[in-house]
Amino acid sequence: MTLDTIWVFAEATDGELSTNTLELLTKARDLADTVACVYAGDDADDIAEAAGAHGAETVYATGDLDGALVGVPVAAAIAAAVEAGDGPDAILAATTYDGRDVAARLSVKLDRTVVTNCTDVEVDGDTLVGTEPIFGGATDIKTKFTGEGPYIVLLRPKSFAAEESGGGEADVEDLDVPDLGSAGGATVTDRFVEESEGPKLDEADLVVSGGRGLGEAESFSLVADLAGKLGGAAGASRAIVDAGWVPYSQQVGQTGKVVKPNVYIAAGISGATQHLVGMKGSKHIIAINKDAEAPIFGVADLGIVGDVHKVMPALMEALAARD
Repeated sequence: MTLDTIWVFAEATDGELSTNTLELLTKARDLADTVACVYAGDDADDIAEAAGAHGAETVYATGDLDGALVGVPVAAAIAAAVEAGDGPDAILAATTYDGRDVAARLSVKLDRTVVTNCTDVEVDGDTLVGTEPIFGGATDIKTKFTGEGPYIVLLRPKSFAAEESGGGEADVEDLDVPDLGSAGGATVTDRFVEESEGPKLDEADLVVSGGRGLGEAESFSLVADLAGKLGGAAGASRAIVDAGWVPYSQQVGQTGKVVKPNVYIAAGISGATQHLVGMKGSKHIIAINKDAEAPIFGVADLGIVGDVHKVMPALMEALAARD
């Protein structure tokens, strides 16, 4: 069985839909007969083609927000549509800052439960069941909605593969935003965008990550150099992020980014459960660690027992010899 309608909260940067949004649209096609997007902004025409290609029939757009916080008008607009009888059976959003903000505000406005941190969602009769990892990802539980819809679900990035459906460009329709009251007074005055080179960590096809086994902050250059040589992105375990060796934006794991590259190289990472949650979906995992009993070898397709300070320079020399 499927639900009648699902709306996906769509996020985009410079007119390009986020990978998270494309993943949710792909999943929503399996759950509902009709899929649509809710988008904050006046440039919805820019995302209509990609949204339609991934299964959305309609993009409901709020129009210009005049710098308002995204969660406030989007949640208010969706809630107004639901109260008018024009809303969906369920709303999916990614576990991002804006996604969580929209879901939380909708929960309050509609008095509905939110199921968070899901890695999967399925239809059960006329309701939804979310799958959530607990105990640091050691096991999964299922949570079923028993109340009245719309059901609100937050899903982790990289839980699904983004696949086009072959659909044409989505229609763009206005979504009325009601008076926001005092909540609408908060505005975004500036944005900080961290400069980086190469592919984004959570979208890279190859990731090289370093951990405490590197020994010191300066040794992270081994990770960055190998990632650059292979055209990938550099990541890190929480241990060295907390130590201040690298910024949080490079953290892979339960409290960092979830990555799902074709190749993941873990250098000097023991393989704590919290780190595995963020990378165990990688297609091929290569581990380098001098401790042959390190848990990371339990998920690795290829393991190298050795000192990263010797193994990684040797890898760089081998790669240079092939140039």
